[in-house]
Amino acid sequence: MSIDEMQKMASSSVPKWHSSSVTTKIVNNLNPICQATQQLTLKGKFVIIHNQSKSIPGKFISVQIYSGTDVDPETGKGKLSEKAHFKQGESMKHCHDAHTTIYKIKIHVDSNFGTPRAFVIQNKYKKKFFLQSASIETSSNRTIHYDINSWIYPMKKTKSDRLFFSNRCYLPSQTPRALVELRKEELDILRGNGMGERKEWDRIYDYDFYNDLGDPEKGPEHLRPVLGGTKLFPYPRRGRTGRKQSTASPSSESRPQPMNFGIYVPSDERFAPNKLKELKSSCVHAMVHFLSPKAELLPQRNSANFQSFEELLEMFSSNRSQIIEGWMKDNLKKLIPVAYLKEITIANKENHGQLPIPQIISENELAWKDDIEFGRQMLAGTHPTRIQCLTTFPPQNKYGIQSSIKKSIIEQKLEGWTLSQAMEQGRIFMLDHHDYLIPYLNRINANGVCAYASRTLLFLRTDGMLKPLAIELSLPGPSPHLEIHRVFLPAKQGTQAALWQLAKAHVLANDSVYHQLISHWLCTHAVVEPFIIATKRRLSVMHPIHRLLNPHFKDTMHINALARLILINSGGILERILFPGEICMQISCDLYKEWRFIDQALPADLLKRGMAVQDPDMNNPTGIQLLLMDYPYATDGLEIWVAIKEWVKDFCSFFYKDNEAIEGDVELQAWWSEIRTQGHGDKHNDTWWNQMTTLSNLVETLTILIWIASAKHASLNYGQYAYSGYPPNRPTLCRKFVPLEGTVEFGEFLKDPDKFFLKMLPDRFEMSLAVALVNVLSSHTCDEVYLGCQQSPGWIDNEVIQNRFAEFKQELKEIQARIMQRNRDPKLKNRRGPANIEYTLLYPDAATSSASKRGITGRGIPNSISI
Repeated sequence: MSIDEMQKMASSSVPKWHSSSVTTKIVNNLNPICQATQQLTLKGKFVIIHNQSKSIPGKFISVQIYSGTDVDPETGKGKLSEKAHFKQGESMKHCHDAHTTIYKIKIHVDSNFGTPRAFVIQNKYKKKFFLQSASIETSSNRTIHYDINSWIYPMKKTKSDRLFFSNRCYLPSQTPRALVELRKEELDILRGNGMGERKEWDRIYDYDFYNDLGDPEKGPEHLRPVLGGTKLFPYPRRGRTGRKQSTASPSSESRPQPMNFGIYVPSDERFAPNKLKELKSSCVHAMVHFLSPKAELLPQRNSANFQSFEELLEMFSSNRSQIIEGWMKDNLKKLIPVAYLKEITIANKENHGQLPIPQIISENELAWKDDIEFGRQMLAGTHPTRIQCLTTFPPQNKYGIQSSIKKSIIEQKLEGWTLSQAMEQGRIFMLDHHDYLIPYLNRINANGVCAYASRTLLFLRTDGMLKPLAIELSLPGPSPHLEIHRVFLPAKQGTQAALWQLAKAHVLANDSVYHQLISHWLCTHAVVEPFIIATKRRLSVMHPIHRLLNPHFKDTMHINALARLILINSGGILERILFPGEICMQISCDLYKEWRFIDQALPADLLKRGMAVQDPDMNNPTGIQLLLMDYPYATDGLEIWVAIKEWVKDFCSFFYKDNEAIEGDVELQAWWSEIRTQGHGDKHNDTWWNQMTTLSNLVETLTILIWIASAKHASLNYGQYAYSGYPPNRPTLCRKFVPLEGTVEFGEFLKDPDKFFLKMLPDRFEMSLAVALVNVLSSHTCDEVYLGCQQSPGWIDNEVIQNRFAEFKQELKEIQARIMQRNRDPKLKNRRGPANIEYTLLYPDAATSSASKRGITGRGIPNSISI
């Protein structure tokens, strides 16, 4: 019985003739008894993940709970409970020695305390710990959930408590009065003041330019331009670290030590303990296996080539030499510190495990040479987002210089069609790597590599597969209006077939560069980071849109920071293995000039590339019709796109009842403005962005963002080992041009075409490093959360939304069943191709536990860009 009820009962038992003073006296005498007997007990559970087997002493950790309904008149915030300290409960062990321990608390509060909607936690222990989740059970057996996934640092570091809100969502205008001030204060803390160097334990989100890719302290050859903030070098913003300026170049930020994994990201964005340890282990394992060539190799950079395809296949043998000798150590020292090299050397002596043979050669070692497989990978390989339908012949550059591919040559290969007829029917396609490369080729080719710009034309056969028609390789001429062209045609055997194979290798090197620098890094990793920063700065964790997006941001800022540390930096892995070398990121910067947010929607992308046309059928939820029906990436992707969009629409419609609610949401409007004017500040042209005035605007925007972070990234990342794990199938650079007849090199080529081909590919170290990289990038980690899944069942405190999310999950299961059915259809030949690689990159795989998908699987769509 509540105090109000007891007061009412006391009043009714007093005779009517008694004065009010008597009634008051009786009630006041009852109050101490009521207060003593009506205290409530709140029980809490806190799930902590840690690497050490020894648990954290609970006496050092305390919690106070905020009411979300009753206001303390003195503070204007929710009532705050007394402190309670952790008491240890059950423990269990997970992958990579990570331990989970559940701690418990009990807190007594008054009966009028209301509903607990927030808590503060204080860590007086000497070490940080990772708080995964919490729950508080009320006296009425109601459980309030808190999804946390954050590091809690010692008070002596942070000088403050940590505040967490429950999983109940509120629009800003609907926030309970008890939480209004807490909501504002927390956002102010996350924004910071833009000053000072950030420390590991900070939680401040701010923007900066990419001014930390160069390392001028090492010398002028390590200078790199600052990306972002200028018309010449526009780029998305990255998270600010505030490190000191380089003494050698004031425009550059000083760099931390490579491979120490200590670069700053806000503590809520840092990997969980098991993820960090697993990533290090994967890197060591990959290096141990792949970076161990035979000891008798010479140290010269260009002399260490594979001499035969059989020798190249030994890379994947468990019986290969396991000795890291001489020049290999010297090369590794340029990439990683001595401490890590020692760890690799130790692991090298112990680890003789065999990594899987890449799928491209697992069933047929020669399938990668097949022309039909060459074309199929443009539709269902690891980079299916570049091919376009050709609408104008001949292709030409911005100066009007036309391709040298002749119409008469092409028409001989069109199975009876004229070129005009084939183009009208949408049967001529092009893989274009020409215009963006031509301006850079003289500079690139002065650095010991041999690169062309390329155009590849293909014809859609009646069986739905693409047949290559011609490859044009181009070099700059004496002026921008002149180019040097060579055209290569398919051939089955002899010298022309061998030359054709060399030309394909150059095309594939171009495609590998575009895939890594543009489609993968720029258009998923880099463009998403400003959205994460703006979300944390402008949308409270209580905001429904924050709750919707947060699973799709997991680990992205940390993996991007590591990329700046060892992948995209001067002398980093991508500069070592990709042919543009030191201008890799400048090319990425140039192509960001063409990036528009509205084009990132899958239907818009397909329309822009001419792979689809508008569909007038109002019942078609995609609004488009594919020209090429057997296009696995597009067919599967459109189903997932629609499912995401329907889920987002239902979610947003629940919280926003009309367009006025969207326009009146101050946090949402500030978020969208900051993304365009700061996060992507070089791209703030309104025509490149959706407006934020209607429900349809909001739904389209959020669908694009979730699509990029989940399915698009999965399609570009997790198939890398299957295809790029065998370097001849997707080389990252070429060391020779296609030889001209009558030259010494042509004679060398004629003597042994296979040996010439292998000498044209990257050297052993570059090739091994590339394979080691894609081995790590293609692996699913043990803590991955997949599309249609959440880390906890109580991820949002709303039964209607939870039910709709369950429907989304079920829809993804049905989509996967339909994809599997398409993969079994013998008529859909691009689903497997000559290499017999089933297209599984867009399997949602929502029904399978994440633990079973560890390692290289080529399936499953993680929620976020987490590797």
